[in-house]
Amino acid sequence: MTGSLRRHAIAAGALVLTGALALTACGDDKASGPGGGAKVTPQGGADAKLTALVPDSIKSDGKIVIGTDASYPPNESVDAATRKITGWDVELAEAIGVKLGLKTQFENAGFDTIIPGVQSGKYELGVSSFTDNKEREKVVDFVTYYSAGTSWAALKGNPKGVNPDDACGKNIGVQQGTVQVEDLKARSKKCTDAGKPAINAVVRKQQTEVNNDLVAGKVDAMAADSPIVGGAAKKTGKLDIIGQAYDTAPYGYAIGKNAGQMKEAVLGAVKSLIADGTYKKILEKWGVEQGAITEPVLNGAQS
Repeated sequence: MTGSLRRHAIAAGALVLTGALALTACGDDKASGPGGGAKVTPQGGADAKLTALVPDSIKSDGKIVIGTDASYPPNESVDAATRKITGWDVELAEAIGVKLGLKTQFENAGFDTIIPGVQSGKYELGVSSFTDNKEREKVVDFVTYYSAGTSWAALKGNPKGVNPDDACGKNIGVQQGTVQVEDLKARSKKCTDAGKPAINAVVRKQQTEVNNDLVAGKVDAMAADSPIVGGAAKKTGKLDIIGQAYDTAPYGYAIGKNAGQMKEAVLGAVKSLIADGTYKKILEKWGVEQGAITEPVLNGAQS
C-alpha cells in the first residue's frame, strides 16, 4: 500500500458483525475514552433510492463485508474490554450500512492486504483510513469522506529536539505501508544530500506499536496521519504534537472496479449522512471534526 496517509490487536481474519439491526439496538452502548457514549445512528433507517443502487451480489446476503486494519486508533482499533472493532471510521461505515439497509461485517486484516482483497472480491469495501491517490485509483474506486494530513509527535517537551523539517540523524517511528515511510525517505535523502546523517526510520507493522515505541522512548518522534497523532496525544497524555500538519489529502472508501453502482450508493450515503447531521455528530463524538469535508466525491485524488 504505497502512498497511504496511514497504516492488530486480534488475529487477521477475525470479524465483527454490526449494522442496521445492531445499530438500532445499541442506543445505550458505552465505550471508554474518545468516542464513548451512545452510538450515533442515522434517523429514518434505509434510504430506498440508495438501496436500489446496491448490486444484488452485495445485498443478497444482507451485509457488506469490510476489510480493515484495526490497529489505528482512534480511526479503527480493537476495544480491549469488548474485543470489538471500534473507532470513528468504523462508526461512520456502520452508519453507511444503515443508509444502504445492510449490516456491516468487519474483518481485521493486514493493511497492505486490504486493497488486493477488494480487487479480488474478498472484501466489498475497504475502510481503513486509505488515502485516495492516483496510484490506488488504477485498481479500485474511492468515495472520499475525510481530509487528513501528516503530523509528528514527540514525548512531552520534545526532549530530543526533533524538528520535522530537519530530523537528520533522528530515530522516527512510522507504520509500514504508509505514505509516511516514503515521506521519511525523501526527507532523509535531503539530509544526506546536504552532508548530514540520514533519518533512521523505525518501521513497525502496526501503528499501535509505533505509538508504544514513542511512549517508551525507543524512538525520538513518530509521523502518522493527523487524527492518529492527535488521538495518541489525547489518549496517552505523554505526547506533544510538533510542527504543523502537511500534505493534506482525502481519505476514501475503497470499492472494487467491478462492483457496479456500489460506489454511487456509498457516495449517496455519505452525502446523506452529511446532510442529516449524522456525519458531524460522529466526528465530534470522536474529536476528529477538524478533518470534516462538505463535498464527498468519486475518485478525488490530488496526486
